[in-house]
Amino acid sequence: MAANAIDQTRRMLSLVTYLRERPGAHVADVARAFGITEDELISDLDVLPMCGTSFRGGDLLDIDTDGERIWWRNPDASGESTAEPLRLAADEATALLVAARAVATLPGLRESDRDALLRATAKLEAAAGEAAGASSRLSVTFESEGGVFADVDRAIAERRRLWLRYYSPARDELTEREVDPIRLFAVGHTYMEGWCHLSEDRRTFRLDRVAEIRLLDERSEPPAIEPRDLSEGLVQPSAEDPEVVVEVGPGGRWVAEYYPHDSAEELADGGLRITLRSPDPASLRRLALRLGREGRIVAPAELADSARSAAREALAGYGEQV
Repeated sequence: MAANAIDQTRRMLSLVTYLRERPGAHVADVARAFGITEDELISDLDVLPMCGTSFRGGDLLDIDTDGERIWWRNPDASGESTAEPLRLAADEATALLVAARAVATLPGLRESDRDALLRATAKLEAAAGEAAGASSRLSVTFESEGGVFADVDRAIAERRRLWLRYYSPARDELTEREVDPIRLFAVGHTYMEGWCHLSEDRRTFRLDRVAEIRLLDERSEPPAIEPRDLSEGLVQPSAEDPEVVVEVGPGGRWVAEYYPHDSAEELADGGLRITLRSPDPASLRRLALRLGREGRIVAPAELADSARSAAREALAGYGEQV
């Protein structure tokens, strides 16, 4: 599955800061820190030399690698010594001020970070002059995921355990659990990887499914485990997982783009017959309901029957007949 362009951009921006602080960093260590493969890291490094403050000589990032270590020949290329003075248009200044004030209200934000953000906001307001007036009439409210992100980030920084009430869509239930957080990452949605004491195993939690979160006084001590390789996407079925066959119409061809699959055969009506594997085939009933008339589960038969029953129950709620 191709890497999400937004996720890659975020990673590369973080990579610049990471490499500046670690001259001669080892390729394997950097790849491990970012949760990607060494080949994916090398691909990022091939792009970075095309970035900089301008296309003039010396302003582009001079970053290269011998396959084992990474060298940044001109780290000042992105620093204050060579950068052009920053000039913001009125709409850019307004957007920055609104965003900064919103972030400053996030629960769980470390006080030192909040103070630094407020100081930077005050300087930006002074520099923006009249343009800052419009920003005072606008406000942004973050969804609950923003507060969860701040709490997880703080827990990781302070090495503290978390208590969660977490919604599991596969079982349609809320569970309470204590988790030693390991890292945050984004693959379409934002996730936390951590050691779950309820399961006694590594688990991945989607932040928008966290119903409640608390920082605990217990120290977070997750076992030393290798970060998951996310270069092929978050969901990585194995050859031992049960096989599921789904047929989709032209409006459901997107399934082949979003779900890892073994094969996708063209159908006469312009649709696809998709064969995929899933560790939890029952979870694909939601996919069938989402597809509606544009798709159906063909095999295994018991899953197909279950999906039809779920569809009948859903329609019954609207007083319709199948």
